[in-house]
Amino acid sequence: MKQGTQGSAGTTTGEAAAAAEAAARTAGSRCRVPAQPAAGEADRRRDAGGGREGSARGEHTHGEPVLPRPRPAVQRPSVRGQVLAALRTALVTGDLRPGEVHSAPVLAERFGVSATPVREAMQQLAQEGAVEVVPNRGFRVVERSARELAELAEVRALIEVPVMLRLARTVPPERWAGLRPLAEATVRAASSGCRATYAEADRAFHSAVLALAGNQQLVGVAEELHRRAQWPLVGGGAPGGGTRAELVADAHEHTALLDALVAGDLDVVRALVGEHFNGAE
Repeated sequence: MKQGTQGSAGTTTGEAAAAAEAAARTAGSRCRVPAQPAAGEADRRRDAGGGREGSARGEHTHGEPVLPRPRPAVQRPSVRGQVLAALRTALVTGDLRPGEVHSAPVLAERFGVSATPVREAMQQLAQEGAVEVVPNRGFRVVERSARELAELAEVRALIEVPVMLRLARTVPPERWAGLRPLAEATVRAASSGCRATYAEADRAFHSAVLALAGNQQLVGVAEELHRRAQWPLVGGGAPGGGTRAELVADAHEHTALLDALVAGDLDVVRALVGEHFNGAE
C-alpha cells in the first residue's frame, strides 16, 4: 500500500489521509457549536454600548431558539474559518434546525468573538445554500425537502459516476491501493456515530478519488454538491440515514469499491457506485 503515492491533483494520498484523520478528530470533538471564552475587548465595547454588538444593524435577537452549550473553544487566529467549521458541524448534527433564525450578534456572543467573523461565515453558508438572509433579523436555516436532496444526489451521480468508471479503466491498481487509508478512515468515523465526523471523512474520500482525474474544477464542484447533500431534512431527518449502523454500512461501501477497483472488476465497480449514490452519500 502506497500512502505517499502522488496524485495528479498535486497532493499525496498520505497527506490527504492525515488531513482526513485530523478533520475527523476535530469534527468528532465539536458535534456541538463550541463554547467560547470571554471576548475581552469586544465584550467591554458591547457592555459600554449598553447592548450586543450588531444591534445597530437592526438584527433583533429576542425570541431566538436556545442552542445547547457547546464544548471546545474557537482559537485565534483563523476565527472565521473555525466559526464556519463549527456552524457546518451544527448543521450536519441538527443543532441548527431547519426554519430557525439566528443573528450574528447572538452567535458571536456564544463564540466570544465579534459579530464580523460570524456574519462572514453565515454569508458563506448562504452562498452554499444552507441558510438564507432574513433582513433585519439574521439568517434562517434552509428547510430542505426530501425531493431537493434526491435531486442533489442525482446531480452528484451524473457528475461522479462517469468519472469513477473512466478512472476505473485507466488508473493502475497501486494508485487505488494508496487510497485505502482514506476509505478506512470513513469506517472509523462512521463507527463513532457522529454524522459530522463521518461527513468530513466521507467528503475527503470522494474528493481524493475524483482528484485522480486531475481536474480541480471537478473536485470543487463535487465537494460543494456533497456538502449541500449533507444538511439535514426538515424535521431533523438525515440524508442517507443517520444511525451508526447506516453510517457504517455506507462506509464499508468505500472499502468494497476499492477492492473492486484494485481487482479491475468493472461490473462490480459499476454496481457498487450505483448503489452508493442511491444512498445519497
